[in-house]
Amino acid sequence: MALADRFLTLGRDVHSEEVLARGGDPEAHSILQRSGFVPVVRLHETYHRLPVGLDEAEEERLATRAVARLRAVSYHVEADHAFDTETRESRYLPLGSQVTHLAERIREAVTSDEVPDVLTELTASHNGVLIALGEVLTATAAFYQDLGQALDPHTAKRLQYLTEHRLGVLWSDLAHMRNDLADRHQDHPQRRACTAEVGPDEREASAVCACPPPPPRLATRHAAAPGAPAPAHPRR
Repeated sequence: MALADRFLTLGRDVHSEEVLARGGDPEAHSILQRSGFVPVVRLHETYHRLPVGLDEAEEERLATRAVARLRAVSYHVEADHAFDTETRESRYLPLGSQVTHLAERIREAVTSDEVPDVLTELTASHNGVLIALGEVLTATAAFYQDLGQALDPHTAKRLQYLTEHRLGVLWSDLAHMRNDLADRHQDHPQRRACTAEVGPDEREASAVCACPPPPPRLATRHAAAPGAPAPAHPRR
C-alpha cells in the first residue's frame, strides 16, 4: 500500500459547495461510505461526496464523524476547520470483514473436513449469509415497488429476478459443494499443517521449522503425464 493512500482531504468545494473527500485506499473509502458519503467514479479519479439535499448542520455532522473515524485508524486527514475534531471513534468489525474471515479459514485449510463448516455459514437454510442476503434484496425490492417514480417497479422486478434466479443458483451450487466436501475426508495434496517444530536430528540453533518447502505448483500443474510403454516387438 502506497504511503500516499494514508492521506485524505475533506472539505467544501469552492466551486460546487459540495462536501468532498479525496484520497485514501479501499479501507478509507469503506469508512467514508459507512459515514454517509457517496462514491463518485470519474475517468481519472474516484472521490466521495455527501448526499444532495442535506442542510448544513447535517453535512457538518457527517463530515466530522468521517474525520473522527478515519483518524481513529491512523489516516492523515486534512479537513476544513468546520469538520476538524479531536474525537476518535472506536473501531468496530464490519459485517463484510467477518465474512472475509471465512475466506481466510478456507485458505488455511489442509483437509476437506475443514471447509464444510465454513461453507455452511454461507448456505445454512435458516440464517446463512446467502439466505440473509436474499432477504435484504427482497426487502429492498418491496421498498422500491411503491416508491413512486416511473422506474421504481422495474427496479423492484430486477431485484426479485436477481434474488430468485442468480442468488438461488449460487446458493444451490455452494450447498452441493459443501455436501460433497463433507463426505470426502481428504487431505489437500498441495497443503500440509505446519507444526513449526524442529526435527530431532537438527543441530542448528537457528532452525525453527522442519517442514519442507511446498512443491512448485506450476511445475506440478503442467507436468506431462508419463507416456505409454512402447509395444514389444514380436519374436521372429
